[in-house]
Amino acid sequence: MLVTEALKWTAEDDLVLTRIRDSGRPAIAAVNKVDRVRPRERLLPYLAELAHRYEFAELVPVSALKTENLEPLIAAVAARLPLSPALFPDGERTDRDLNFRIAELIREKLTLELQQELPYGVAVEIERVVEDEGQLVVNAAIWVDRPGHKPIVIGAKGERLKRVGRAARLELNQLLGRKFHLALWVKVREGWADNARALNQLGLE
Repeated sequence: MLVTEALKWTAEDDLVLTRIRDSGRPAIAAVNKVDRVRPRERLLPYLAELAHRYEFAELVPVSALKTENLEPLIAAVAARLPLSPALFPDGERTDRDLNFRIAELIREKLTLELQQELPYGVAVEIERVVEDEGQLVVNAAIWVDRPGHKPIVIGAKGERLKRVGRAARLELNQLLGRKFHLALWVKVREGWADNARALNQLGLE
């Protein structure tokens, strides 16, 4: 794609066009900053001149600042992209295992609950998953890297941790179509975020 500024043509544009021509590949010209052209009819000779410079697949006037005419530009690009073979079987929504998905969902609920209090200092590790009377029983450890963070995650009388567990369990029930029982513990592992081995154990690398 060649992106030019409306009513301008520079030595740099000439260089890019030469490289496009040498590549032998189809190209789209996106003419930006058309919102600055007054009256808009002044754009027509410029587009005609651009069409003479090279046989572009399409010429699309846009304004990135005003988000004007961007959808046709996206459509022009998408229409010329080759189809990729399927990377995963039909119906497969993720390449991560169940433990990782459960841990990430618990961590999501923690992040929403904690907001700015512990933005990066929390990880979740699934310690045990067992089937018991038609439901999955999950034991998960919530790791924090400072002792002072533990009561923040637990909350007054454990209410914050209960809310996190309840929200995660209800969403897991709905997403995976089966009953879950979550048992959450908060543990301290100082410096886990700076330890490559710990990150690997937590499935984060």
